[in-house]
Amino acid sequence: MGSSGITKRWVWTTLAVIVVLLLVVVSSVFYGFSSYYYEYVRMTLESRASSSVTDYFSPYINGTDDTFKACAKDFAESFDDKELMEVWVIDKYGSVVVSSSGFAVGDMQMPDYTAALSQDSGGFGSWRGRLDTGEKVSALTMLLPEVDGKPAGAVRFLISMNDIDSQLITIAALVVFAFAFAIALVTISGMFFVRSIVRPVRVINETAKRIAEGDFAARIEERGYDDEISELGRTINNMANEIGAADRMKNDFISTISHELRTPLTAIKGWGETLIQVRGTDEALEKRGLEIITNESDRLSSLVEDLLDFSRMQNGKLSLRLEKIDVLAELDEAVFVFKERAARDGIELIYTAPDFPAPMQGDVNRIKQVFVNILDNSMKYTEQGGKVAIVAEIDSDRLIIEISDTGCGIPQSDIPKVKEKFFKGNMSVPGTGIGLAVADEIIRMHGGSIDIYSEVGVGTTVTITLPIESVVLPEERLIQDE
Repeated sequence: MGSSGITKRWVWTTLAVIVVLLLVVVSSVFYGFSSYYYEYVRMTLESRASSSVTDYFSPYINGTDDTFKACAKDFAESFDDKELMEVWVIDKYGSVVVSSSGFAVGDMQMPDYTAALSQDSGGFGSWRGRLDTGEKVSALTMLLPEVDGKPAGAVRFLISMNDIDSQLITIAALVVFAFAFAIALVTISGMFFVRSIVRPVRVINETAKRIAEGDFAARIEERGYDDEISELGRTINNMANEIGAADRMKNDFISTISHELRTPLTAIKGWGETLIQVRGTDEALEKRGLEIITNESDRLSSLVEDLLDFSRMQNGKLSLRLEKIDVLAELDEAVFVFKERAARDGIELIYTAPDFPAPMQGDVNRIKQVFVNILDNSMKYTEQGGKVAIVAEIDSDRLIIEISDTGCGIPQSDIPKVKEKFFKGNMSVPGTGIGLAVADEIIRMHGGSIDIYSEVGVGTTVTITLPIESVVLPEERLIQDE
C-alpha cells in the first residue's frame, strides 16, 4: 500500500467506508429480493387456496372416508401446478391421506394446519420453515367446510424455498462481486491519485528542508499541471528566491556595515597615532587631525544610530515624541547643513520653499533625520557638476517636498526595492542600505508617504508628503483683508 502515511490513511478510510456501504447495500438488496420472492410465494399459495378447492370437495364432504380419499386422490392427480408446488390432502382426523408427489408423508409437524384450526384463523394457516426431511418450505393450509361442527378435512399447499434461497444467494454473491470489483477499481485508481499528490508533496518537503538548512538555490521542478500543488511549488520557489535575495542583501549589509565601521575607525586610530607622535610640534596638523577624528566619530555615531533605529523599527519599538513643529524650518536647517558640502563637491544646490510656516504635530529629530538621509543620498549619487533641487509646496493641509538630483538614477526593476531593508542599488557608493527604510517608516508614522521616481542616466526624484495644519496662503489673506 505504499510507505506514505497519507496513502495508508486514505486506503484504510476508503476501504472502511466502502465495506460499510457494501454491507448496507448487500443487506438491503438481499432483504428486498427476499421480501419480493417470499411475498410472491405467499400470493401464489393464497391464489391456489381459493373457493374452487372447496367446490371440488363439497360433493364428497358428507360421504364415507373412502369416498373422501378417492376424491383427494383425484384432486392430487389432476393438480395442475405439480412442478411449482406440492399439495397434500388432510382428512378430518388430521392425517395426510394423499400427496401430489406420490410419496407417503407419514406423521410430521404441520404448524400451518394447527394454526388454521385456531378459532380466529378464518380457516387458513401459513408457515415457513423446514420439514423433518430438512427441506425449507413455505406452506399454507386451507380448511374444508365443517361437518358436525368439525372441518371435514384440509388442503395443504407447499412450495420449496431451496431454489428461491439459492437464487437469493446467487444475487447476493453477484452484488458482492460487483462491489468487490468496484472496491478494487476505486482503491487502485485512488492510490494512483493519492500518490500523484504524495510524491510531489514529498519532493516539496525535501526541497523545503534543503531551503531551511540554508540551500537557497534548491528549487522545485515544474510538474506541468495547473493545480494547487503546482501553485504551492511555485510559491515555495518564489519564497526561496526572496529568501535568497534577502540573504544576499543581509550578507552585503554585513559586508557594507563592516566596511562603513572600519573606515572611520581606521581614520580615528591613524590620526590618534599621528597626534601621539606629533605631541604639539605641529599645531595645524593637530587641528586637522582632531577635526577628522571628530567628523569620523560623528559618522560612527550616525551609523550606530541608524542601526539602533532599524532594530527598533524591526521590533516595533520605533517611537515618536510628538510636539508642534514647523516642518519647513527643519527643512531649512537640513538644507543649510548640506550647502557647504555641495560647494565642496561641486554640486549646485537649489532650494525653493514658501516663506511662511508649515505647522504639524511631529517628532522634530525624526523629521530632520528623514531630510538629512534623503539629501545625503542625493548628494552621494550626484557627480561633480550635477544639481540637487529641493522644492517645497503647500497644498491646503499637505506639505509636498520634492528632492531631485541629476545622479545615476535607479533601474525601474529596483524602484520597488529601494525602501526595503539592506537594499543598495549601487554597492560602490558608501551607505548601509537601511536609511531609506527607516525614513519611510518615520514618514509613515507621521501619516505621510515617500514616493520615488527615477530614470537611469537622468536622475531621481523623491517626493515627501506630510499632513500639516491648514495654512492660510498669502493670496487668501489678501482676500480676507479686503
